[in-house]
Amino acid sequence: MSVYPIIMTQSKFTHKDNLKYPFEERGLQFGDGIYEVIRIYHGTYYLLEAHVDRLFRSAEAIKIQLPFNKEEVTSQLLELLEKNKMKTDGKLYLQVTRGSAPRDHVFPAEIMPNIYAYVQDQPRNLEGMENGVKTITHRDHRWDYCYIKSLNLLPNVLAKQTAKENGCYEAILHKDGTVTECSSSNAYMVKDGKVYTHPATNNILHGCVRMAIERFTKEMNIPFIEEAFSIEDISLADEIFLSSSTSEITPIVKVDHIQIANGKPGQITRQLQTAYEVDANIHETKTKHTV
Repeated sequence: MSVYPIIMTQSKFTHKDNLKYPFEERGLQFGDGIYEVIRIYHGTYYLLEAHVDRLFRSAEAIKIQLPFNKEEVTSQLLELLEKNKMKTDGKLYLQVTRGSAPRDHVFPAEIMPNIYAYVQDQPRNLEGMENGVKTITHRDHRWDYCYIKSLNLLPNVLAKQTAKENGCYEAILHKDGTVTECSSSNAYMVKDGKVYTHPATNNILHGCVRMAIERFTKEMNIPFIEEAFSIEDISLADEIFLSSSTSEITPIVKVDHIQIANGKPGQITRQLQTAYEVDANIHETKTKHTV
């Protein structure tokens, strides 16, 4: 089945061959793809190997055959930094879709994946990390394969937008009162000197920073307990924090109407922030802020 040649785009008409992007693209039409976001500090990737490993796990989970091995894509990503002469703090976005083919739910035969990556500046959110952020709780409407870093992010987008509309930084997601993670980060509770977080099941993204936090806690002899906590537990928490590649380790000082402890970032969160900076080889001095 061939597509007729004239396409409507942005309320204008043009020949399909003139489009700047493939319109029969499975990432666009089905969300049939995966992605990674990798933090960059002073022109150097942080946790690059962990991100590449996860890219391959996601690809295998949705049956995309990547046209490179881990060493090849790592080399290409390093070359991308060199070609852009990037020396600042930023992030890389890498996306792989199954490819371009006539629209059909069934996988096309012998299709070549579409791949692109770009880097951009992104300063650290020093104020949020110093003073903590406010969050809301939000029902987790996502699918059952959240461990795959796929392009199917509409429930995450809507939750994050709701948080913003309520003057908050993030939305803490929950299934029937059990906290899973946030809309774009992992969530943690500190109680009696122990760090609690949802187990690395299919219901959460296995965050690269999350794995680093588990390593930090072991090095500091802080119990890291993969046990889900509830919305009700939040009011009794000593500390709450979140983590992601762009948020690093950010304290949460308020959830909905509930102030966490004394409303200031806690000691264990601070220790983990310091461990993160040492591990990421960040040598800049934090700018101090007041609440």
